[in-house]
Amino acid sequence: MQHLQLKNTRALVTGASSGIGEAIARVFAAQGSSVIVNYLSDQEAAERLIREIRDNGGRGEAVQADISTAEGCASLFAAAEHHFGGVDILVANAGIQRDAAFTELSLEDWNKVIGVNLTGHFLCAQEAVRRFRRQGLDPAKSPALGKIIFTSSVHQAIPWAGRANYATAKGGIKMLMESMAQELSSEKIRVNAIAPGAIKTAINRDDWEDREAKNELLALIPYGRVGEPSDIAKAAVWLASDESDYVVGTTLFVDGGMTLYPSFREGG
Repeated sequence: MQHLQLKNTRALVTGASSGIGEAIARVFAAQGSSVIVNYLSDQEAAERLIREIRDNGGRGEAVQADISTAEGCASLFAAAEHHFGGVDILVANAGIQRDAAFTELSLEDWNKVIGVNLTGHFLCAQEAVRRFRRQGLDPAKSPALGKIIFTSSVHQAIPWAGRANYATAKGGIKMLMESMAQELSSEKIRVNAIAPGAIKTAINRDDWEDREAKNELLALIPYGRVGEPSDIAKAAVWLASDESDYVVGTTLFVDGGMTLYPSFREGG
């Protein structure tokens, strides 16, 4: 990326102290956006990222909040208002896994994953829309009133045994995003999603560090490599910029072809 696609914008990225969220916050700041870096518990990692952003000439603030609660989401937008005067872009990215076979999956772990991965995205998106409306449209700045990007997953389309809570949440994000886009696009609020495939993050470290597990994973990826967090961040920059102004209600799959059912490559 050679130019500042997000110059003078204000972004809020949930779950930004590690993995995909960290990469998105870093690239957004490099592209000119002032960034709220949300974290739940890893204050040290969030503050380290903020130091890096500032050392490179960017603007950022680390803000602790539990996005599975309405109060937590509201506090993030209040911080954006305080530090940057408002917010133009929400990246609803925070997510967790609590894996178990279906009959062994506890109600606690079901509710926790749905609460963070789906309800938290709903709550933060709802607060974003309210803030966008209060701020009003500034055509000199952007043709959009505001932009919301959800981090979904290939598992909004691919069932995932042993992780029914996670796949259900991601399927819910798909319909949440599309329903919001249908309802809100007439107000010039653009809502889209990114669906990552296998990405090198801490949550799946065992799958890409172990040679045997990595080879099994690569068999599911036609393009022949495991994705990097930066692959998702670059896509997020485009969706957040006005260069994608006519993109509304779309899920952008960034998965090396994982959703192409590679097991059928040899004829099924």
